[in-house]
Amino acid sequence: MSPLPEATLVVVGAGPRGTGLLERIAANAPELLPDRPLRIHLVDPHPPGGGRIWRHDQSPLLRMNSMAEDVTMFTDERSTLTGPVRPGPSLAEWAADPAAHPPYAPPADPAVAAELRGLAPTDFPTRRAQSAYLDWAFRRAVADLPPNVTVTVHRDTATAVTGPADGPQRVQLASGAELTADQVALTLGHLGSAPDRPHRELADFAERHGGFYLPPEFSADADLTPVRPGEHLVLRGFGLAFIDLMVLLTEGRGGRYRTGPDGTLVYLPSGREPVIHVSSRRGVPYHSKTGYRLQGPPAPLPRYFDATAVDTLLTGDGPLDLRRDLWPLMAKEIGFGHYHELFHAHPERTALPWADFLAAYDRLGWYSPELAALLAAAVPDPADRLDFEALDHPLDGLAFTTPDALQQQLRTYIAADADRRADPAYSADLGAFHALLSLFQQLPRVLASGRLTARSIAEDLDGWWFGFFSFLASGPPGFRLRELLALSRAGVVRFLGAGIRVAADEAAGVFRVTSRSLPGHVVSATALIEAYLPRHALERTRDPLLHGLYRSGALVEEVIADATRTHRSGLLTITPADGRIHDPTTGGPHPRRIALGAHTNGRAVAAFARPRTNSPGFRQNDSAARALLRALAEPHPTTPPPPALATHH
Repeated sequence: MSPLPEATLVVVGAGPRGTGLLERIAANAPELLPDRPLRIHLVDPHPPGGGRIWRHDQSPLLRMNSMAEDVTMFTDERSTLTGPVRPGPSLAEWAADPAAHPPYAPPADPAVAAELRGLAPTDFPTRRAQSAYLDWAFRRAVADLPPNVTVTVHRDTATAVTGPADGPQRVQLASGAELTADQVALTLGHLGSAPDRPHRELADFAERHGGFYLPPEFSADADLTPVRPGEHLVLRGFGLAFIDLMVLLTEGRGGRYRTGPDGTLVYLPSGREPVIHVSSRRGVPYHSKTGYRLQGPPAPLPRYFDATAVDTLLTGDGPLDLRRDLWPLMAKEIGFGHYHELFHAHPERTALPWADFLAAYDRLGWYSPELAALLAAAVPDPADRLDFEALDHPLDGLAFTTPDALQQQLRTYIAADADRRADPAYSADLGAFHALLSLFQQLPRVLASGRLTARSIAEDLDGWWFGFFSFLASGPPGFRLRELLALSRAGVVRFLGAGIRVAADEAAGVFRVTSRSLPGHVVSATALIEAYLPRHALERTRDPLLHGLYRSGALVEEVIADATRTHRSGLLTITPADGRIHDPTTGGPHPRRIALGAHTNGRAVAAFARPRTNSPGFRQNDSAARALLRALAEPHPTTPPPPALATHH
C-alpha cells in the first residue's frame, strides 16, 4: 500500500475532450505517477464519451461531416508528443470489428448496431454511430488506467469551483454534493451563450407579433415545433447548422426522397414543412466534403508554412498581420498540396514536369505575377488552378433581375460543387484540404507569440480565417447538397443570395429580408432562425460554473489590445501549451486549474482528429495530462472524497 495519501483530480466535462485527457492520463501515469493513488472524478450530466454534443439522444437523421476512416481518438506514429504514443482504431477500424477492441459492449440501439455492421470506411456515419465509438473510447481509456488510478463518474452538473491557489479546490455540484480536489480540469466542450442585444431585440419583436425567432443554437437542442407548416421561414446561415436544420424541418417532418427515372433525386413533401428561405454573407452553402481518397502519393507537408518559416516570422520586429505576413505562406502551402496531387495523380492535365514546376514554385510568392504566369503555363485548364478569391466570394459582382434566375444560378453552382467533390478526377481539391489542415500545426504558435495585432485577430483570424476554413474544409457530405437541390426543385427551399439584410417591420409584424443578389426584391417572413452555432462569450456563458467564476473575478477573458484597437474575444484565457487558466490574482497560470476546449483562447483545437495528422488537440491533451500528473505527484493533503456514485475500473 502506498505511503502517500490519495490525490484527487476533478474533470468537469466528459465528452470527447475529457475522454481525450483521460486517455493521455492513462498513457502518462505509469511514468509520472507510478505509486501515488489517484482518484479522478468525472462530472457531466450527459453520458461519458459522447457528452452533450455527441450523445446518443438526438435525431438519427443527423450525420457527421467526416468519413468514418477520418475520425480517431488516438495518437499514432505521426504524433509528436512528450508522452507515449498509444495507437488505437479509427471509427471505421473499430466498427469493422468492435469485439476485437476491448472492452467490448454491443450498442444498446439495434439501429446503431446495424449501421456499424454495414459501415464502409468512406461512409459519413450518423452522430449516433460516433456516440457509440466515443462511448467505447471512454471505456478503453478507463480500462487502460494503471491500478493506482480510479475513476468515479458523476452524472451531475458542476456549478462552482472555490479554493485558494495554494490549497484544495472544492467543486460544487447541482445535486448538492461537493468534491474536494488537488487539481481541477474544465473540459467543457462547445458551450452556448445567452443572446446578445441584437438577438434579444429580434426575439422580443417576434414575441410581440406572434412570430418565431431562434438565436444561434446547437441544432440538435433546438425546439423547432413552433415553426408552422407552410410558414415562411428565413434561415440566416449556410453552413453545417443550416444543413442540420434543413434535415430536421423536412425529412424530420416526414418528407421523403426518391430517385426519379433520370437518376435525379426528388423530394416528396409531407405537407408539414415550412417554406425555407436561406442566405448568408456568401449566399452559397459550404463546399461539400470529398467522397474519395487521394489518387497520388501524399504531399510531404508542411513545406512553406513550417516551423522554420514561423521562427523567421517570430524573430522579426514589429507586429504581425495575418493577411500580410502569414496568409501568403499559408496560401502557398495549400497550393502545394493542391498541385502536388494534380501533377502526381493527373499528369495528363499538366504541361511541365513536376520537378521543374516545383523548382519555380519554390522561389515565387503566391500573389506574384510570375507565379500566375507559371500556373497559366503549367496548368492549362483554369478549373485545375486554385483561386482563393473566386472560391471565397462566388456571387460577387452578380445581380439577378428575378428570383427564378437566382434559383437556377444557385442550383447550377451547387450541382457543380457536388459533382466535383464526388469525382476523383478533381482529387487536387483533397490535396488542398490536407494542406489546409496542416496549417494548424503552426498557427497556435503564432497566436501564442502575442505578435498578431488586435485588428488582425479580430477581423482576420476570428473573423475571416475560421469562416473561410469552414467554408472550404468543413462542409456537409455531398449527398446533403443533392438533397438541398431536390428541396429547391420542390419549392421547399428558396435561395436569397449573398449579403442578406433582415429588418423588423413593426407596422406589419414581419421580418423583411433583402440581399445584394436580388436588388429590389423583398421577402416577408414570420419566422427567423440564426442558422449558425453560438460563439462562446465568457460574459454571457450559459455554463453555470464558468459564469460564477467569471462574475467572481476568478477568470479572465482574452483581451488583445494595441495602439489602435482592443479586441475582446469572449474566450477564456489559458496557457495554450498545457491549458493552465490565467489567475488574475497573481497574473500567472493557476497552479490547480486547467481548461481545454473551444471556450478557451486555444481556439479551434479539435477534440478528435483525422489519423496521422499530428493533431494539435492530442498534443495539448498530452501536455495538460503531464502537467496535471506532475502536480498531483506532489504531496498536497486533501480532504477525503465523498462516497462514489458510480465507479469504473
